[in-house]
Amino acid sequence: MGSAGNSRERQRRGQPGAAAAVQGRCGRFSMVKMVSQRELIALIVQHLNKFNPENQSLEDFLNESAVIQTLNVTEEKFVLDTLAGCTEYKSILDVVVNAFYVQDGRYCPISERNLYIVICYLATFQLEEIGLQHFSRIVKSLDTAKMQQFLRFFFNDLHLNTWIKDEWSHIYDSVYVKENLIDPLLRWQPKVQQLIEKLTDNLSNRSSTVKTSRVTQPKEFNLTAPKPRAIPPPSPAPLPVLPKRQPVPPSIYKPPKERKQLEEIKTKNIQKAKDLLLEANTNQFRCATIKPEKRENIHDSMESKPVFKAQKIQSKIDNIPIKLNTAAILREGALYQRKLEEELKRVENLQQGAGDSSEFLEWQKQMRGKDLEDQLAEIECRKLQGKLSYEEAVLAHQNVTQENKKKADLLREEKAELMHLCAEKRLQEQKEMKELVEQVMEGHKNVKQVKEKIQEYKQQIVQQVCEESGELLRQALEEQEEKNRKRYELIQQIRALESAPSIRHKFVDLTETGGHGLFGEMSVVELRERLALLKEAQKAAEEEKRDQIIHEKQAKEQLILDKLDQISQFRAELGRAAAFKQEEKKKSQPGERPMKDERILNLQKKIVEKTMERKKQAGLLKISPQKTRIVPSKDSFQWNHWKELEESRERQFRMLQHGFMDREAVQKKELIAAARTGAKACILRSDLK
Repeated sequence: MGSAGNSRERQRRGQPGAAAAVQGRCGRFSMVKMVSQRELIALIVQHLNKFNPENQSLEDFLNESAVIQTLNVTEEKFVLDTLAGCTEYKSILDVVVNAFYVQDGRYCPISERNLYIVICYLATFQLEEIGLQHFSRIVKSLDTAKMQQFLRFFFNDLHLNTWIKDEWSHIYDSVYVKENLIDPLLRWQPKVQQLIEKLTDNLSNRSSTVKTSRVTQPKEFNLTAPKPRAIPPPSPAPLPVLPKRQPVPPSIYKPPKERKQLEEIKTKNIQKAKDLLLEANTNQFRCATIKPEKRENIHDSMESKPVFKAQKIQSKIDNIPIKLNTAAILREGALYQRKLEEELKRVENLQQGAGDSSEFLEWQKQMRGKDLEDQLAEIECRKLQGKLSYEEAVLAHQNVTQENKKKADLLREEKAELMHLCAEKRLQEQKEMKELVEQVMEGHKNVKQVKEKIQEYKQQIVQQVCEESGELLRQALEEQEEKNRKRYELIQQIRALESAPSIRHKFVDLTETGGHGLFGEMSVVELRERLALLKEAQKAAEEEKRDQIIHEKQAKEQLILDKLDQISQFRAELGRAAAFKQEEKKKSQPGERPMKDERILNLQKKIVEKTMERKKQAGLLKISPQKTRIVPSKDSFQWNHWKELEESRERQFRMLQHGFMDREAVQKKELIAAARTGAKACILRSDLK
């Protein structure tokens, strides 16, 4: 918080601290001249440009400013309050000014940013104190176009109620923003709008009234009469005679021939397309119409064609040997084993007296109803808990607002105390500065004595430095000589070692160790023996593993053979069961077959009767019978149908014997065959009709 903001709060509450501080300085500012509003705003903008909050505090910066000290009390208070407010509320002022530079102020110079910050601060926080009249004088003293553009952007109802309010709510509490910032601005908006209209009128009048330059009025010199000219002025030259222009050719006003030709081609193409469309629409069903006069010719041509005699397909072998792999055998064996276990379990449950499951279903229904009731109760509890949490949240929000208000009151009181302390501290500093100035003035009298003392002190320091540097240089030379001596001795030793003869032939004993002091150290002979033993152990392990693999393979083959025997037994049992069921089904079918045969014969008789009647009617109507060949074809079709059914039954029986099909597959086959026969019968009836 700046000192100016605290003084503003003290003055608003009526506290005497700021008044006393101001009265103490009245004598100093009694002879100061008044400054215009434009100069005050320029001074504030200049200080904001110079102020850096990272390196110095606002109070020290204002104390160092000599220009502010020359103002009177009211002007100094206005400048200090504005500077403190602009630094304190910089975050919310930057929101508005940054948005202004993005939207309406794209072409405004960035150097005038602090000017818009000052105007935004005065309109937001100081409009109640200074009043609209004072604010209008400040705005009118500045650039009219810039102020009109910024105020129109800032006092826009849509901007204040939408994004400005949202951005400020991110910095301060939303309730505080609405009550203390947005509502006052909206209350002042109509009056500020009138000020904006006045600024707009001033701009329009300024643009319309252009200053007319004053014409210089010549005056005759007060001299004697001029002498007549000896040479007369030249006569004006005759105007040159221009040649007569050529008339505009008439072809310019006529359309070109190419356009006319294109239009003719276009109309011809359109007419051609219309003719083709009409012809297509009239002849679209010509291919689908039946022409009975050509039917006999087509039938004769079809009969005259040579009949294709196809070769008979050899009958397939039923018992095809199927080569099964290991995985298929194990899967099939596991399947049969699982079926056997399920069947044994079912028989065991029946032997133990397994009862009806209605009691369990009733109990399950009751438990599900109970679970549903519990779920509904839990949902209702959650709803009530949600309402309760909402009420608690509202209550907590109210408590937080009350605590914030109390904290704000405490902060205001602390601010007032700090302002009082700052004022006292400033007076104390002024007194200390006066005493320091007096001491400096007294010190100027003894400058010569001080200079002589300083010179003697410097000479002593130089002498001491020279002595110390000489001592250090001597020590460095001694150390360098010692290093060179040691280096020379080391070089002599190295040369003596290099000149000594070296042993070229080295005798190696393979039974001795290297003597390096390692834990697992051994001789070369021992190492070779250990490697040989390790190779023998590795070979024995490989042989053992090979024997184990062979035994496992033999066991696996034996298991597969056992599974194959088990599968063949299961297949044989399933085949016998299927054959037994098929025989039972055949025994039960002969009683029904005569009925089906009688129904078919009756239908054939009826068909013959109908054909005879149709022939009679055709003879009466003199129409040649063309569909008399359908009846024998129908008889042959029925014979083929029964033959296919018998073959499919025999094929299914063989497949059941070999175990390639279960009951469900048999039922699906029967349904497909029945569907085919039904579809063919329907086609036959439609042909007869």
